[in-house]
Amino acid sequence: MSGPAKRVTIRDVAKHAGVSVATVSRTLAGDYPVQPSTRHKVLRAVRELDYVPNAQARALSVASPGAVAIVVNSVSVPYYAFIAQGVEEQAAAEGRLSLICTTGGDMERELSIVQMMREQRAEAVILVGSVILDDDYRERMTRYAHALASSGSRLVLCGRPPLGEGVPALTVGFDNRGGAHAVTAHLLSAGHRRILYLGLRPGHTTSDSRVAGYRAALADHGLGHDPALEVPCDFDRAAGYAAMKRRLAAGHDDFTAVFAATDVIAAGAVQAIHEHGLRIPEDVSVVGYDDVPPAEDIGLTTVHLPHAELGRAAVRLALSGKDPLAEPPITLGTHIVVRSSVGRLRSVR
Repeated sequence: MSGPAKRVTIRDVAKHAGVSVATVSRTLAGDYPVQPSTRHKVLRAVRELDYVPNAQARALSVASPGAVAIVVNSVSVPYYAFIAQGVEEQAAAEGRLSLICTTGGDMERELSIVQMMREQRAEAVILVGSVILDDDYRERMTRYAHALASSGSRLVLCGRPPLGEGVPALTVGFDNRGGAHAVTAHLLSAGHRRILYLGLRPGHTTSDSRVAGYRAALADHGLGHDPALEVPCDFDRAAGYAAMKRRLAAGHDDFTAVFAATDVIAAGAVQAIHEHGLRIPEDVSVVGYDDVPPAEDIGLTTVHLPHAELGRAAVRLALSGKDPLAEPPITLGTHIVVRSSVGRLRSVR
């Protein structure tokens, strides 16, 4: 029976590249001028030998037994901030340091963060948020998962779909489709039959599952979905405002309610509706999704997500010691928070 694989050292990289150990060190540190051809040889040797620089790990030596990193698009968005808060709380309870990293939606930045966390021996890397689920994404996530696993770390996908069999990644999510179905059914139970969906982003996992829940609720009430009532919109307030302004300018007699894909989209839509001289909920009902600020401030009926618990569950799962190849996804529930933005329809237009 063979023993554990021999750890690749910086001397191995130097020999493979045909340069000195000092040159490898300078190249990886990036703080000393190195000829482009030499840099190329060193980095190629690093890739071919799958070398992980041990020196980088000393930066987190105070984080014994390990650190938990959460990677988000932005901490200025409440959705991400609340999940990050849950990660920090659970990491602290487990005696771990938590690191919050932001990508700004840049996939190259995400890749570099994952590699850095691998080099620093983070105990877990938690990736949060909607993605475009295509072959490139699956290949990239599979590469991340195997690279982290080889260094003793865990990849956790939070609010992202699982990658399937053979990929050492853990998954924590919520019933996104079910929440959309429930809030649409809430509007239908109030008599609304023409419901505008604001926030269509084809290909994005969060949008696709919410649209699926919306359409399923309509179908359950014997109604087909009307493509003219599904409005494309990015997931931010300015986009929600602009999209709603355009839709109202084109007429509003064909819908009596708006389902905004997020609360921040809803906030922009509410502003546009008021500027158009319409009242909520007397003239138009509005619902959102997420239950983050400013939902409560504007009396928005919405779907509550267990943000902090998502973060806590991700950390608990990552540190549980369970086999990521055998552990099924964890799915947390959602529920409607009823406020004052939905009115009962007195007559059908």
